[in-house]
Amino acid sequence: MNVSEDYRNAWESYWRETTDAPGEAIWDAEPALTAEPHTELLLPYARVALPIVDLGCGNGTQTRYLAGRFTKAVGVDLSHAAIEHARHADAAGIAEFEQLNLVDGKAVRGLHERLGDCHVYMRAVIHQSRPQDRAAVARAVAELVGVQGRAFVVELVSASRDVLRRAASEPDGPPPKLRRVFAHGLKPADASDEEVPALLAEAGLHIFASGDTALAQTEYLADGTRIELPARWFVVGRA
Repeated sequence: MNVSEDYRNAWESYWRETTDAPGEAIWDAEPALTAEPHTELLLPYARVALPIVDLGCGNGTQTRYLAGRFTKAVGVDLSHAAIEHARHADAAGIAEFEQLNLVDGKAVRGLHERLGDCHVYMRAVIHQSRPQDRAAVARAVAELVGVQGRAFVVELVSASRDVLRRAASEPDGPPPKLRRVFAHGLKPADASDEEVPALLAEAGLHIFASGDTALAQTEYLADGTRIELPARWFVVGRA
């Protein structure tokens, strides 16, 4: 199974046109607002001796933070350009990065065979995936955690669409970073609120904990308000 060529190209073109400047990608918020609080929610259920895989790592900002909290951190992304950004930003080599298609079951199994059971960090990947690919993404999480691992999954909820609509209706149009997302044909908040937990359950994952949150963005409205997108988080693993 593979993702569609237009979907792959959309992400490739987005990351090719993104520089190494911190925060240029709208979701590239500093770890203090993202991976750090998310890790605190995951740790009560996770063994730090296991490696962690950052699915949809982009330019690796969160992966580098995770490398300081776990024995090993590996960032994977569909986009070759994103992985190049991640490697360039990690001059010290504190994390590993590789291109990986999450709907390619053989490739995901290969990563699990290499790392063994591991934890997973996945921030806003299912909602951005094409509908026909979402079940495979959830199965990739289940494959990687195996028996011992746990995953922290956080996805946008439907209320985030209202925030995005408000941002898109600003007097001067969408803020520049959001405009770039739309220009590349990417569709945030495209999954329903019921779909994400259902997909996780269908993949054989048990929800140990969940809660509401908001994902801080690196873009602001005209009045200076930071864009924060309502989301729901889950800690999951094999029961």
